[in-house]
Amino acid sequence: MTLGGLVKHMALVEADWLVVKLAGQPCGAPWDAVDFDADPDWDWRTGALDQPDDVYARWRKAVERSRTLVAEVIAERGLDGPASLTWPDGHSPTVAVMLLDMVEEYARHTGHADILREAVDGLVGENAPETFTI
Repeated sequence: MTLGGLVKHMALVEADWLVVKLAGQPCGAPWDAVDFDADPDWDWRTGALDQPDDVYARWRKAVERSRTLVAEVIAERGLDGPASLTWPDGHSPTVAVMLLDMVEEYARHTGHADILREAVDGLVGENAPETFTI
């Protein structure tokens, strides 16, 4: 696991979960050109190879797109309305459930990112070193 792979994976999750499964829109580039059956870890693998600025820009673009679509979906369907996704049993989760799933996804992967950071700087816990600046 790499931070680049993790960030690129989250860009894919934004496109797949919110754009496709919540809003019912096509996922768009680059995801629509990837054969995930042949390379199921494409996002993780290529994210480790891409330039950090490119990975971050891809994630930012995915977030901006999904936030626009989420606002439209909430305006049209409300939080209790159905997502575009239909489970095999014919049930569609609500918009609220889909958004809560995204919170869970980010929470889990934020923990992974923190583990990677701890492996680099050796610090544990929530406090940044005194020398840390933005």
